[in-house]
Amino acid sequence: MGSDGGGAVVSTPAEGKGCSRGQRWGGLIKATIRLLWETILCQSAPVVYRDAALPPGSRQVRDPIPRLSPQARSLRLSRNLELQPKVQPLPRPPLPRQPSRLVADHPIRTRHIRLRFRREDRKGGRLGGCACAQCGGPRHGRASDVSARGVCLRLSCGRCTRAAEPWFEATSLTMPEIRVTPLGAGQDVGRSCILVSISGKNVMLDCGMHMGYNDDRRFPDFSYITQSGRLTDFLDCVIISHFHLDHCGALPYFSEMVGYDGPIYMTHPTQAICPILLEDYRKIAVDKKGEANFFTSQMIKDCMKKVVAVHLHQTVQVDDELEIKAYYAGHVLGAAMFQIKVGSESVVYTGDYNMTPDRHLGAAWIDKCRPNLLITESTYATTIRDSKRCRERDFLKKVHETVERGGKVLIPVFALGRAQELCILLETFWERMNLKVPIYFSTGLTEKANHYYKLFITWTNQKIRKTFVQRNMFEFKHIKAFDRTFADNPGPMVVFATPGMLHAGQSLQIFRKWAGNEKNMVIMPGYCVQGTVGHKILSGQRKLEMEGRQMLEVKMQVEYMSFSAHADAKGIMQLVGQAEPESVLLVHGEAKKMEFLRQKIEQEFRVSCYMPANGETVTLPTSPSIPVGISLGLLKREMVQGLLPEAKKPRLLHGTLIMKDSNFRLVSSEQALKELGLAEHQLRFTCRVHLQDTRKEQETALRVYSHLKSTLKDHCVQHLPDGSVTVESILIQAAAHSEDPGTKVLLVSWTYQDEELGSFLTTLLKNGLPQAPS
Repeated sequence: MGSDGGGAVVSTPAEGKGCSRGQRWGGLIKATIRLLWETILCQSAPVVYRDAALPPGSRQVRDPIPRLSPQARSLRLSRNLELQPKVQPLPRPPLPRQPSRLVADHPIRTRHIRLRFRREDRKGGRLGGCACAQCGGPRHGRASDVSARGVCLRLSCGRCTRAAEPWFEATSLTMPEIRVTPLGAGQDVGRSCILVSISGKNVMLDCGMHMGYNDDRRFPDFSYITQSGRLTDFLDCVIISHFHLDHCGALPYFSEMVGYDGPIYMTHPTQAICPILLEDYRKIAVDKKGEANFFTSQMIKDCMKKVVAVHLHQTVQVDDELEIKAYYAGHVLGAAMFQIKVGSESVVYTGDYNMTPDRHLGAAWIDKCRPNLLITESTYATTIRDSKRCRERDFLKKVHETVERGGKVLIPVFALGRAQELCILLETFWERMNLKVPIYFSTGLTEKANHYYKLFITWTNQKIRKTFVQRNMFEFKHIKAFDRTFADNPGPMVVFATPGMLHAGQSLQIFRKWAGNEKNMVIMPGYCVQGTVGHKILSGQRKLEMEGRQMLEVKMQVEYMSFSAHADAKGIMQLVGQAEPESVLLVHGEAKKMEFLRQKIEQEFRVSCYMPANGETVTLPTSPSIPVGISLGLLKREMVQGLLPEAKKPRLLHGTLIMKDSNFRLVSSEQALKELGLAEHQLRFTCRVHLQDTRKEQETALRVYSHLKSTLKDHCVQHLPDGSVTVESILIQAAAHSEDPGTKVLLVSWTYQDEELGSFLTTLLKNGLPQAPS
């Protein structure tokens, strides 16, 4: 009986004349299920088989791992050719909270490692499948019918009471994988929010807002996490890299309005500064723009109560399996890169970082942690900045020329970061040139900056820390607090105003007043998100439609000078080389520029690089590794034998693997016997070699001894009193053939350590002995 489907034929021997109807159906069901199982095996995670207990009179299954048919092997081959990770649109399923656990049980045979796992069924569900020996029908056991070894004991099909013949029980091993879904900053700058699922743990990286939108697109779409239920049930933690609003602006909305009660991790400076910027953002949105559906001041306070502050290089244990670690990122005060680790799988998220030290902060640094995945920003993916000193000279020259001709200079900045960098630069220049033109800073921000830089002085660079006791670099002599009425004052002036992209606030108000004068200048010192006024004027627009459909003609000079604290293309490549990841994923950048950088990374580092858009998921299968401790005695023995491995080159070690309390140790066999209290048994391999020789056994053994003595001059060859011959630990004995008196049988026996020498001796003796002199 057969059926043709896709080239695979199902056949069963149960179609003979002497077979009953039940036997024919039973055989057909067995064969069909087997083919289906082979097909599933090729399309799922590796499957482990284990033998069930055999009842009396049952047939022994010879091979516990069934052999695949040629059709199934071809399916497996085609499956292996498609194992490369693919970017697929996210269908918005809820993230898995706690998948079935894999619990170590007893050894089985897998491809690379001899370990057995069984899947715990939390609800007492069905385990594996068996075929009834009487009727061939399927039947199942329940979790209560499982022995200590995980083998199904009580199995019946419901129609037969006879004990069933075990078929096999399959336990699917879910291979670890890493899934990444950008909810924001995917082929875009702003609204950073990355979902990462690593070995069943779900982490959200950053929770920012988009400065180019004032509608629902301003915040990430959290329905991708779950469309029903509490977010806390689907997320293990949230990590905030730094205090910029495009990385933390949606945090109160997410925690208080959407509903998240879990832990939020950030550094101490970020914890201190973040609520201040969130409150300023709320005032602009609610008090000035009149938005209704927005978070309140109390929501900001309640949100910050959920924050857990971390120190640099501190390993924080989120739960029994998930741990995070912060690294210095430069960029702004308190910015950090985070390593997320679950077991042997790890992901590094950079947030925003700067690989070049500046006047008040150091360069980003991370050790060679070799993560499975590095998620890095790519704001300046195609930019390689010129010399920092040249940029500073050009900046000072343009500011000086503008104020010399009586113009005003507007420098939009964010509250902390580039503002302090440029203030230190102008303060030093004004002091050296003895200039009297006033420099203003947004009211209150200088005092706040002084307070936080003094409080977190250890986050600044070495020069600031050394001089802070004698002179506070952030107490400026020439820079004064700005008042709104100063904008209408005649004469030249320089004003630092927030925010930095001219999308709202005081900087936008001053820009509207000064834009019509050709003498004035606006210098944009950092990146501007698409949709903001800053991005429009940098793109060359000279007529802007403002609120209330009012048209604003821009006559003032517009300059862009990159003092951004983001890493350029050279810095990104430097970080990838420093961390040595297995794969790289780009976020927080423009699509065309990211594509260029992606190709460069793949060419130079020979690793896969991905750049998913918002809502797309990248799935990366990972190779599980199990850490094994090696005893000092075993290492010393290898050193004596001169078998130390070369760097990054694997080496084979002979020892005994012991598992205790979920830890693995590789020790010498002598130590293992001692620890386990066992007696040593020696396993020897024996090979039979037939020789044509009519002499007695003793004479044949003597001839073998003479031949080996003359051939193996570098080995210890001995002829023992009992007539046997030894070469090192190899034993050779001569015996008469039971049927042919003219044939002698040589029994060559060796241990596994001397397998190479034993094979050589066997081949040598098979070639025959030299003729004895007459």
